Amino acid sequence: MSNNLLKGKKGIIFGALNEQSIAWKVAEKAHEQGAEFVLTNAPIAMRMGEIQKLAESCNAEIIPADATSTEDLEALIQGAMDKLGVKLDFILHSIGMSPNVRKGKAYDDTNYDWFHKTLDVSALSLHKTLQTAKKMDAINEWGSVIALTYIAAQRIFPDYNDMADAKSLLESITRSFGYHYGEAKKVRVNTISQSPTPTTAGSGVGGFDAFINYAEDMSPLGNANAEDCANYCIAMFSDLTRYVTMQNLFHDGGFSMTGVSKKVMDRFL
Repeated sequence: MSNNLLKGKKGIIFGALNEQSIAWKVAEKAHEQGAEFVLTNAPIAMRMGEIQKLAESCNAEIIPADATSTEDLEALIQGAMDKLGVKLDFILHSIGMSPNVRKGKAYDDTNYDWFHKTLDVSALSLHKTLQTAKKMDAINEWGSVIALTYIAAQRIFPDYNDMADAKSLLESITRSFGYHYGEAKKVRVNTISQSPTPTTAGSGVGGFDAFINYAEDMSPLGNANAEDCANYCIAMFSDLTRYVTMQNLFHDGGFSMTGVSKKVMDRFL
């Protein structure tokens, strides 16, 4: 159902790969709510995914970009403003990748070259995006930037590996850059900490299927799905949340505040 919450707003959505992607759902919801936007992903990810189908359904342009490259980000942001005809109102950062996770390297046997890549792709890319946008004065006042994160930034989930460190850094960048961008341009920067979600990236974490079932039993409302996460992103892009910034916002059915649930306790009776 459309309420035109984003009517007239323009943005960039990073990270849509296929219909499982949260970014894909955000694009669909943003289009439904009246927004216009550019889709982007790394060139290699675009070859693996189905982003062209999404672009056609949302009447969106695609501009490939490596989010770890400031040159690519400059071209992306300028290209988006040229195609959309105005400055931006929102950006979704839905980017995460760990070679250590992909290749089954244990946290206490980390390959540090891969670790640096994890941090660059999954966290520093947000800093680079924000810094580039700020230098280009590319985001309107009261604009909104959302990055997707996970509770492993605060609590240990052993198989999440070095991605946990990356998410911790991502959330720190959100607070720090949120302060500076807010002071300068009233731009809001927040993270949404989502339930474990069966996306292409999430499913690559060891023991994912067992953990998603555990989280479902721990959460009073159950796990939040990708579509509901997209709805939350839309709310955060809208003018209804103008004074929310520098926050890590849990969207997890209550998992983050639950010490133990009756369903889980019943397993030990």
